[in-house]
Amino acid sequence: MRRLLLVAAMWGAASVAQAADMPDLPILRGSFTEGVNAVNWQGAYIGAHGAYGTSNMNFAGATRNVAARLMDGLEMEQVQRISEWPVMGKVSVHGSGFGGFVGYNWQWTDTVVGLEINYTHGKFGGSQTGSMSRFFTLPSGYTDAVTYEGTARMNISDMGTLRMRGGYAYGPFLPYLFGGIALGQADIIRTARVFGTQVNPAAAPGFQNVPFDISATDGQYAHLIYGYSVGLGTEIMLLSGLFMRAEWEYVRFASSVDTSINTVRAGLGYKF
Repeated sequence: MRRLLLVAAMWGAASVAQAADMPDLPILRGSFTEGVNAVNWQGAYIGAHGAYGTSNMNFAGATRNVAARLMDGLEMEQVQRISEWPVMGKVSVHGSGFGGFVGYNWQWTDTVVGLEINYTHGKFGGSQTGSMSRFFTLPSGYTDAVTYEGTARMNISDMGTLRMRGGYAYGPFLPYLFGGIALGQADIIRTARVFGTQVNPAAAPGFQNVPFDISATDGQYAHLIYGYSVGLGTEIMLLSGLFMRAEWEYVRFASSVDTSINTVRAGLGYKF
């Protein structure tokens, strides 16, 4: 019994001595990613951004109402529906702008949900001119050579969105998706011009060959337009409260000119 106790005591002493000689090793606590998601995104924030993008505009039918009012009651319009001739189409124009944003985030563990107001001032939009010519004979006996020319321009100087966004925080990064309503201010100018000649040898003298050239313009200035906005982006926390963002936004406006604007943006913000 004494020999057994002596052996145990000697083995324990040797174990303690061996442990004392070993270097300190880190102790693994929890998973590998514990402590990575330490950034607090909850709270109010504000920032500024620059934007560059493309305005995609469809001017087909943009001057139809203007031309219809211009030729209201004329035989050529009643028979040939000149105002409905396809004189214009799609156009894409690049533009740029700058603006700012303000919002508030709520955070549950790694999930972040926010509400944001975003504003951009810049030069977006475009213009187009198109025409179509036809020859036809009217029931009255006149043979017409008619050209319908349409010109439309839409300039968007200001646009803003009210967004809901949701993201997942991973370390200093916050990738997110967003969607909301969009409002804009635009100048929309549309001009319809119809010109040509009417020929009828059987008509009374002075009315056998009649030239004509009529036009009308409809202008809407600082006009309110509305639509929706969707997009995605990511933010990275640089220092305490200071973050950088990059995002893509698609805005679709409903107006007399079908318009959508795609922009890429870079910004800098501060979370309080």
